Amino acid sequence: MHIRHDGRIALVTGAAQGIGQAIAIGLKECGAQVHLADLDAARVSAFADANGFTAHTLDVSDRKAAAQVVGRILAQAGRIDILVNSAGGVRGQVGRPIEEISEDDWRAIFQANVDGAFWLAQAVAGPMRKAGFGRIVNIASGAGLRPSLTGIQAYTAAKHALVGLTRQFSQDFGPYGVTCNAVAPGFVRSNPSSERQWQGYGAEGQKRLIEGTHTRRPGKAEDIANAVMFLSSDQASWITGQILLVDGGRS
Repeated sequence: MHIRHDGRIALVTGAAQGIGQAIAIGLKECGAQVHLADLDAARVSAFADANGFTAHTLDVSDRKAAAQVVGRILAQAGRIDILVNSAGGVRGQVGRPIEEISEDDWRAIFQANVDGAFWLAQAVAGPMRKAGFGRIVNIASGAGLRPSLTGIQAYTAAKHALVGLTRQFSQDFGPYGVTCNAVAPGFVRSNPSSERQWQGYGAEGQKRLIEGTHTRRPGKAEDIANAVMFLSSDQASWITGQILLVDGGRS
């Protein structure tokens, strides 16, 4: 199988670091024209400038701003073929007892992981349906299928919600040639938050995590990007509503 995205227009959110950057590089190498979006304007712009992408500063939880970014891409390129919702994460939070969680803490994680994916899918829905083609790939998490290693209740709940949203989008968009799937990464050392988590386990915790992974290694951002390359391809046209767990095998 030879996966190519020649001539496709892609938008990747959460592209200032880690998994989002690996996905952007993969799409470019497969021939796509890639737009990036992230709240961290300096880092996403520097990455875009270094790799020939177009960068957009975006808080994905802002519905109006999400629509404006999509509108700018449509005005420039005429369409969006691939949307990868990679923005999200734990927003700097750590696992704490439920009694310590504030309303703002709870909502911040849902805004980043669920609201943003919904607003961007909403913005591309009409153009993709009109074109009769589209690929939406959400970056969920193993925490969307079971309790989270982070211990963050809101993160687990938000990623479960994103899994449900993925399946609903599959039903809503499928008749129009638009697929929606999710990749659910296991533990990937790809950004400052995951690195802090890794260091926080200590030597014994790290050993247990590796021994509980069939491949005996943590994931890499490229492992997740490779899954996205397939799900966003022409070859995956009859795969939709699926959650692909990419975790090296976890016992």
